[in-house]
Amino acid sequence: MPMAESDNNKREFWLRGPMPGIPPLLQPVAHTILQARDEVNRYMIDFPEIFLWVKPGGMASPGFHLQHITGILDRLFTYARGESLNEQQFTFLSNEGNEPERNASVNDLLDMLNSQVDKAIQQLSNTDEATLTEVRGVGRAQIPSTVQGLLFHAAEHMMRHTGQLLVTTRILKN
Repeated sequence: MPMAESDNNKREFWLRGPMPGIPPLLQPVAHTILQARDEVNRYMIDFPEIFLWVKPGGMASPGFHLQHITGILDRLFTYARGESLNEQQFTFLSNEGNEPERNASVNDLLDMLNSQVDKAIQQLSNTDEATLTEVRGVGRAQIPSTVQGLLFHAAEHMMRHTGQLLVTTRILKN
């Protein structure tokens, strides 16, 4: 019996089948990134702006998690392309967790995150599987990793902060 399209959209991304245009070996990365984005956007529906930069019990604020997820995708995917970070990326990194001088709303931070996810998915679709084991340097020290290692770590790290965001937002909403 065929499954209705709406039923498929209720499943986690990894259960929806292959993502069109994404190489087979990178399907888990795409699934994880899209699942995390879906969950982040759901957690932040009607989230009170007043709590965006609150650090309950010394934990990172929701604003930090939204900034960090955006930044980590940008940085790790940059390294996967074999590029170094630029000044704008270093500035973004140094400002993660700091409330911006101009009031950034939840929607502003979500727009940045969603845009970065779109860029990541586009990069995945353009990644040749033959390059996955190529060595890439990480950071100023150029610590060796691989294209595959960077892409998988980006997805894992995003999901880790998505879980932390879930806990933090639940604490703050209650």
